[in-house]
Amino acid sequence: MRLERQIPITLCKFEKIFPPNFFDIMVHLVVHLASEARLAGPVHYRWMYSVERYLSRLKSYVRNRSRPEGSMAKGYLANECLTFCSRYMEGVETRFNQMSQNYDEGGNGTEGLSIFSMPGRPLGKGVIDTMDDGTKEKAHRYVLFNCETVNKFIEQHRRLVSIQNPRLREMAIDRIHSETFPTWFDKHVSSVLKFLKI
Repeated sequence: MRLERQIPITLCKFEKIFPPNFFDIMVHLVVHLASEARLAGPVHYRWMYSVERYLSRLKSYVRNRSRPEGSMAKGYLANECLTFCSRYMEGVETRFNQMSQNYDEGGNGTEGLSIFSMPGRPLGKGVIDTMDDGTKEKAHRYVLFNCETVNKFIEQHRRLVSIQNPRLREMAIDRIHSETFPTWFDKHVSSVLKFLKI
C-alpha cells in the first residue's frame, strides 16, 4: 500500500526532471506494478519470456504469409520429425551430438592437469587483471582442491595432518589441512622432482 501511494509522487518528481517524450507506456506501467504484485504474486509464476521465445520460433517457420498457421504447423511437424530421427542416427552430426560453438578441440594445449584441459576458448578480448596476495592464495587453493590429479596427494596430506594432531577435532584438522596443503604440496613436488632429477 505504501509503495502504491509513493509511485504517483515519484512520477511527478520525474516530470520535473525528464522531458515529456520520456513518459511512454512503459513508465506508466510502473503505476500498476504494486497492485499487480499484490494481486498476482511473484512475477516468475506468470512471466511470458519462455512463451514469447517459443512464439518467435514458431514465427520463424512461416514461409507462406497468406497461410501462416499452416506454415507454422508444417515447420513444427518437420522439426519434431527431424528431432525424432536424429536420436537414432549414428555417424551423422545432429543437434544432440554436435560440438558446442565454443569448442576448441582440446583445452588450449594444456594437457596434464584435468582442471586446465576443459574444452572452450575465450570469447571477446581478454582483460589483464592483477590479484592481491590473498586472492591469489585463494585461487591457488581452489585450483589444487578441484583438480582430480591432486586428489591422492590431498588424501595423503590429510592423513598426515590427522596423524600429527591426533587430539584435534575434524573441523580443526580440516582447517589445518586447508591452510597448509599448498605449501606442503609445493615442497612434496619439489622433492620428487629432485629425486627424479628433472
